[in-house]
Amino acid sequence: MTPGAMTSRGASGADSMLAKALARTFRWRRMLETGCFGTIEDFAAAEKINPSHVSRLLRLTLLAPDIVEAILDGRQREGMALPGLISPSLPNGQSRRPKFRPSCPKPQRKLRPVNPAEP
Repeated sequence: MTPGAMTSRGASGADSMLAKALARTFRWRRMLETGCFGTIEDFAAAEKINPSHVSRLLRLTLLAPDIVEAILDGRQREGMALPGLISPSLPNGQSRRPKFRPSCPKPQRKLRPVNPAEP
């Protein structure tokens, strides 16, 4: 069993590690939004945390409110754990890169030679 697969559920049934991370990151976001710190890098330096770790954890503040509520109530789906929520990669080799249509060939225009002598 991997550490990410283990959950520490308290009396409420909530994953305590995930609930604490949610509370912490919402506090961090509030501090950044109110201007306590100018940038994530400034905040990370003050807290002695790696800026990329702060950025990954701040993704938790983008979860839908019903998901946050489910996590805090201990009703999140099975297997939902902190490492999977902050991971920069998607499961099953999916990509975050948007799918683009192949570019269409541009229509070919016939160009006439320009003769500077013509009026």
